[in-house]
Amino acid sequence: MFNYDGRIFKAKINSENGEVSGNTTFHYSQDGSILSASYQGGEIVKGTLIGLVNLDGTLEFRYNHINEKGEIRGGSCLSTPEMLPDGRLRLHEKWKWSDLERTEGHSIIEEVRK
Repeated sequence: MFNYDGRIFKAKINSENGEVSGNTTFHYSQDGSILSASYQGGEIVKGTLIGLVNLDGTLEFRYNHINEKGEIRGGSCLSTPEMLPDGRLRLHEKWKWSDLERTEGHSIIEEVRK
């Protein structure tokens, strides 16, 4: 199983209907199978996520954030890890807004070196 504790990620690709961008940074923490993270940057003023790390390393979580328009946005995500040749993680994410929009999208975020 992958350990996400202390890892930092930045978005590389996102669907047009998403608010995460290359300026968004995610700071992950893990305690056993419980995952949490804070994120901000780009259109996102402040965000948090909470979820579970499955035995195969996939992540299931819920996210909520405040965007620059002052809106509260949130949804759910299934994230699949890929180990890069240099040892960093790349996460392939399938997400869905839970607010009025209810659209789906996909994104890729990659670990950055500290």
